[in-house]
Amino acid sequence: MKKSIVIACSVLALMSCKKEDKVQEMKKEVAYATFGDSISDENALSKEEMLAKFGQLAQGDTIDVKFKSKIKEVCKEKGCWMSLDLSNDKEVFVKFKDYAFFVPKNATDEEVVISGKAYVSVESIEDLKHYAKDGGKSQAAIDSIVAPKTKYSLMADGVLIKK
Repeated sequence: MKKSIVIACSVLALMSCKKEDKVQEMKKEVAYATFGDSISDENALSKEEMLAKFGQLAQGDTIDVKFKSKIKEVCKEKGCWMSLDLSNDKEVFVKFKDYAFFVPKNATDEEVVISGKAYVSVESIEDLKHYAKDGGKSQAAIDSIVAPKTKYSLMADGVLIKK
């Protein structure tokens, strides 16, 4: 009789420990909406680390990356591009691989994990004006674009937006 009580107590103690571990695991998980390829947030660089990586690239170089940031702006027409905050007033312009997926047009200021190929590009005046128009900029802001701009860019294959 004593043995069965000890065994029962031991089993209950073990089960309660296991339950606590699961509760802690669930607390650590963050819910994301997935767009494009399925990715995880594991081993994602910070936006500061990503800015340092961009600083090492020359035009024509590409690197595969995954990093976390915040969405600064999304295409107001379709959600077909977005810009993400880096640090030091820098940003990265994101397009989506093969135009295969879009993000919600109201995703500005959301936290994001993004995966893809990072590169440095020089954007023409025509392209800059087109992006400004899609972003809902005023005509005065569009007309003020008079020179090409070196941009940090990323061709995304997967995006996670925090729910």
